[in-house]
Amino acid sequence: MNAKERFDRFQQRWPHPHTPFFRRPHWTRRRFFEILGAGVTGCFLDRRAQAAETLTQGATPKNTARNCIFILLSGAPSHMDTFDLKEVAGVTPTDFAPQTINGIRFPAGLLPKMAAQLSNVAIVRSMRAWALVHGLAQTWTQIGRNPVAALGDIAPNIGSIVAIEKDPERLPTHVFPTFLALNSGGATGSGYLSTRYAPFKATPAATGLRNASSTALGGAAVLNERFALLHTLDDPLRVNSPLGRPPEDMDSFYSGARAMIDHPAVASAFSYSNAESERYGASAFGNACLVAKQALAGNQGTRYVQITFGGWDMHANIYAPPPANGIYRLGRWLDDGLAALLGDLRSNGQLNETLVVVMGEFGRTVGPLSAQAGRDHHLQQFALFAGGGVRGGTVIGSTDPTGANIAAPGWSRQREIRTEDIEATIYSALGIDWTKIRYDDPFGRGFEYVPYAREDIYGPVHELWG
Repeated sequence: MNAKERFDRFQQRWPHPHTPFFRRPHWTRRRFFEILGAGVTGCFLDRRAQAAETLTQGATPKNTARNCIFILLSGAPSHMDTFDLKEVAGVTPTDFAPQTINGIRFPAGLLPKMAAQLSNVAIVRSMRAWALVHGLAQTWTQIGRNPVAALGDIAPNIGSIVAIEKDPERLPTHVFPTFLALNSGGATGSGYLSTRYAPFKATPAATGLRNASSTALGGAAVLNERFALLHTLDDPLRVNSPLGRPPEDMDSFYSGARAMIDHPAVASAFSYSNAESERYGASAFGNACLVAKQALAGNQGTRYVQITFGGWDMHANIYAPPPANGIYRLGRWLDDGLAALLGDLRSNGQLNETLVVVMGEFGRTVGPLSAQAGRDHHLQQFALFAGGGVRGGTVIGSTDPTGANIAAPGWSRQREIRTEDIEATIYSALGIDWTKIRYDDPFGRGFEYVPYAREDIYGPVHELWG
């Protein structure tokens, strides 16, 4: 049975993830309560701290990247207006200036700087979302599984899995968080894993991180006194604490924050000049791209950076000119920031070791605009890859002439590409076995890095590497 047949059988056996519970087959409902009962019983009868026992299928990761920058275009950008261009007579603006660049049809007028970067990127056009609800789909994109399925509530962010896998590589001198989240206040956290692996959330500013200097906190002497007092009050709580892990997590916060204060690498990575910001587009997104590049260049332990760039929910006036937040304004910010990021990573030698992934949570309707001159929610979408050994100037999969449906999958599994496949691709690029199962989850059920990867239902898009 090949991968496509396994996937088809999987979809036939299991109901769609959003089928109401009471409408699911009786055997799946019965199994749900069996699992729930076993989990709750195990949770109460066995409260010991479990070792992180693991099981793998022995998959061989590509291991071509050291870092990953994951850019979530929240709100869902229109695929047919950007990286899967479909020209509609009388609808597509003429100033999109479509061009065919190395065989890729592209809106060079809308994204001129990215047009010059096409030789460095691979575009996935055969990707399909699972859901059309923003919050649900955005969480799905970050955890690589159905948020309302079993273990969905405790599932860690992909970046948290990267953080725990890369933890052995951290040196005592590393002071940056392994998982950095920029402009991502709503980023999913570490799930059931220790908050040691949670995202360090920051909003870039020219002046750098807030309170990163002891001067702003009353001076080094005052800061040392405060930390000494903090430990005097808190350390007794961490001895046989009935609270379990939370006090230990708080202590890791304290020590991590203390290490960053007054560290010269922090200032150079998290602050920037007006000229640098202008080169990245002088936008919140561009500044995040700039800080991401600097944080990786600092080589202080950061391995996964999530950047959230919202505003793409364009139900109305999608082609409205600036200052309206239509596709022109956001397109310019995306074009300036992403092109500068890719250019700088290439020039400083980091692109080869840094996988850059760009995607929204789903796509938008195709063809003529709606009555509100916008585009609504649609399952078809794109994903963009660069760096980390990915072969640039390529397109994987294709859609029909309207962009509504997949015409050719373009990869070995001969089906649509899903969020779980993107997750497996990220892990593979970073040298992580995507078939791994951890048995330290609170229910003792076993947490799969990629759901159903051991059954080969989902897996990396190897074609990205040629």
